[in-house]
Amino acid sequence: MTSPPKAFEADPPRNDDRVAAALRGFGPLGILAILLILSGNFLFSPLSAVLVLVWVWLSRTPWHAIGFVRPKSWIGSLAIGIAFGCVFKLLMKAIVMPLLGADPINQAYHYLAGNTAALPGMILTFIIVAGFGEETVYRGWMFERLRKLWGTAVWARTLMVLLTSVVFGLAHYSVQGRAGAEQAIITGLVFGTIFAVTHRIFMVMVAHAAFDLMALAIIYWDIETDVAHFIFK
Repeated sequence: MTSPPKAFEADPPRNDDRVAAALRGFGPLGILAILLILSGNFLFSPLSAVLVLVWVWLSRTPWHAIGFVRPKSWIGSLAIGIAFGCVFKLLMKAIVMPLLGADPINQAYHYLAGNTAALPGMILTFIIVAGFGEETVYRGWMFERLRKLWGTAVWARTLMVLLTSVVFGLAHYSVQGRAGAEQAIITGLVFGTIFAVTHRIFMVMVAHAAFDLMALAIIYWDIETDVAHFIFK
């Protein structure tokens, strides 16, 4: 007589499955990945965003987990992001930063005033490094990591917005000083809240790029003082 067939047994996990799971977790390999991604900003600004994309691929993390979701309308999201980013920057420059006592002139970037030769490089930097790169790291990836630790409750999402905003602000301190850090914290709170509510990053990327490009336009045309004193003379 033949013996009865054995019960179905799942194949043992492959090595790449174990590596992917370890990268998604918070063991030695997961922590090493976090440190490598964070250190990317100190070596080459866009490197952290590139490392995040590599991490998502190797860890088999769904792209939607970091907010990479197809917009309901590409054109609509683009238009809303541009409009919001530009208006947000004007409000920050004319109302919020003067109330915080910030210098009307952004000393770190004032060399761009009338500097036509520097425009192409700065435009690309603000779109790729700031809009795409910083949002991928500080909103998409950081929110995914913290969500894995804390869950999705309202208190958890609130803490995510607060913590990532402070980290975002500190990252701007070395170049732009206190005023730059304060502005980055505020923008982080706004962009982080939008992302926490929508779970979509494209519009936030566009708004961030538009915010920085509006700042570039104000500096290039040398009207920083005029905008900063538009309401508070």
